[in-house]
Amino acid sequence: MTLPQRGRLRGWFPTQYGVQVACEWPELRGRRPSKTVSDRTAVRLRVGHALTVTETGLAFLQDARRRGELCRPLDWIPEVYHPTGSGEAVIPDALMFYRRGREGGEGAMLRAFVEVDRATMGPERLAAKLTAYARLYDYVPAPAPGRRHRQAGQEPVREEWRRHYPLFPRLLFVLDGTGPAGIETRIRALRAAAADLALSGFLRNVPVLVAPLVEVLQGGPAEPVWHPVQDPGSTVSWSHSPGLDTPRAAPAHRGATAAHHPDHRPDHSRSERFKPKPGSAG
Repeated sequence: MTLPQRGRLRGWFPTQYGVQVACEWPELRGRRPSKTVSDRTAVRLRVGHALTVTETGLAFLQDARRRGELCRPLDWIPEVYHPTGSGEAVIPDALMFYRRGREGGEGAMLRAFVEVDRATMGPERLAAKLTAYARLYDYVPAPAPGRRHRQAGQEPVREEWRRHYPLFPRLLFVLDGTGPAGIETRIRALRAAAADLALSGFLRNVPVLVAPLVEVLQGGPAEPVWHPVQDPGSTVSWSHSPGLDTPRAAPAHRGATAAHHPDHRPDHSRSERFKPKPGSAG
């Protein structure tokens, strides 16, 4: 489809058959695919968010390439379904796999759930996602009928997420679509939600960070532009590990470098932003 307000730039969406083919790739096996959309009006309503999620993913991929670290296109998987019982689920905008350290050397594997917010929902609804992820963190599937009593030697039922990850992925909120005041409001809403004692166990074990997209794009996602939801007055790198890395104080006027732009974005032209450099691959 031709994208609105972007010249003749086009967006492409897979057919149901295309999704089935992609699900055979080793990186995607065992993953429940997101639903395809055939109605063009519905696609137009979703395309802005889809492009911003893709733009965020490209920032991580390009930053990893510059640093000699490992994060490839299929390490960024959109809309991975995670059940939480009673027919409900958590579906992050993206699941990212990232290996720190140069390829062939020693390094740590990091995983992250990424939520991209374009200010299309209220701050309270955004903050409610913390509760949803805490529910996923604690969710233990009910035993199958007839197997409620564990037999000797049988492993105990564990949290559902442990079937896929050795550690629960960190949670990254990327904020876009509003100016500095709107960014501050949404960070405060996340901070208020983090004060809930019911989330203390989750937040003690899982890093939850938030950053404006404009700052992620300007300096790169590895820069200390991320605010821990429990301490939004400081900034860290997205790979920050509590207790090992030292946070730094946030600038007094967060987001001021982009305040002159009404949309809090440095550049609206994706075709210009991602134009290949001479001699580079398309």
